[in-house]
Amino acid sequence: MLFQRENQRVSASDILQSIAAGNEIKILKCAITGTLDINRLLEKDENFNVSDLKVESNEDITAIVLRESVEFNDCVFEDNVYFAPPWDKPSHVEVVFEKNAIFNSSHFKGQTRFAKAKFRGYAGFDGCIFERIAVFRNAIFAGSAMFRTAVFTGYGLFNDAVFKKDVGFTNTCFAKGGNFTDVKFFDRTDFSGVYAMSKSVPVYESVWFARQRYGEDETFWRFIKQAAQEAGHYRLAGESFFNERCAHLCYRFFGRDFDEISLPQKLAKIAAGIKLLPELIFGRLLFGYGERPIRVLFASLIIILVCAVYYASPSAMIYSRLDSEVRQLSPMDGLYFSTITFTTLGFGDVHPAPVHLPTKCVTMIEALSGACLMALFVVGLSKRYSRG
Repeated sequence: MLFQRENQRVSASDILQSIAAGNEIKILKCAITGTLDINRLLEKDENFNVSDLKVESNEDITAIVLRESVEFNDCVFEDNVYFAPPWDKPSHVEVVFEKNAIFNSSHFKGQTRFAKAKFRGYAGFDGCIFERIAVFRNAIFAGSAMFRTAVFTGYGLFNDAVFKKDVGFTNTCFAKGGNFTDVKFFDRTDFSGVYAMSKSVPVYESVWFARQRYGEDETFWRFIKQAAQEAGHYRLAGESFFNERCAHLCYRFFGRDFDEISLPQKLAKIAAGIKLLPELIFGRLLFGYGERPIRVLFASLIIILVCAVYYASPSAMIYSRLDSEVRQLSPMDGLYFSTITFTTLGFGDVHPAPVHLPTKCVTMIEALSGACLMALFVVGLSKRYSRG
């Protein structure tokens, strides 16, 4: 059967009784009065007919299964909405939405809790306003989940949630922050245009993206970067910028449709991605997009030591103005010559023999490497400490 209302005031008790009867819910532009608490269906002192309610019990967990779709479009929930276990028994109840659960453009004035809920169909929260805390902790979204243009005036808790299909937070506002700790994203993820109104940085420890190698996490790190910059956490903003650029490089190399194209197209895409090799080596691995200046120091030290070993070997021919002859340098003199060559000082007391091409080539390569790496180090250091 269908429980349908439009432009009315509907009590939460009527909705709960309809859910207990296994009806499909379609409510449009209605005001929902009273607390919509799914746990009331399990209380013996409530006057609900639950003979048709599908309840699955497993040890200490009771699952309430909503067999039909639930749609609350453009509704106002005047009180709390609980499709979650009670606070005092967080592991006692779980709610299962067998089909679509749609709350698009709805206004939640009280607390909103979908903790441990299982959405097996489409979960739609586009354009919703959550005035108080919104809890989706430990929720499992087996179908697509959309929170586009939603406004979380209170705190948004998504920690330990699992998104198995596409998820969209496009242009969503987290006014007081959000928690994405241990969230798992298995498919396409879109955080484009997400922003925070207050100077709060979302928590995101151990967030995981199954499609990270395709750059699926790029927009998420952009969101964290912008929130960190506005809050004055510039080091965190730098780390997020590094993750964002790494994700963008993966996106440019693979693209988000890499798994869907044919094998010849994949090979062509990989061949075309060879042009990104300089950015991978110098931008990401060596320079760290300006966020890893210490890597430049280590690279410089390695080049100086390797060249010093060569200059002190019999293979090199170094002319000494003091001795007025070509001689083999000692290890200390080799390190000295390598250092002044790398830093392009060039005192002139020792220099490559004019007739020995290999030594001249090594010297030129080291001098060019030194000029580039020193510039990269200065740029990275100034970028890291001049934010804000």
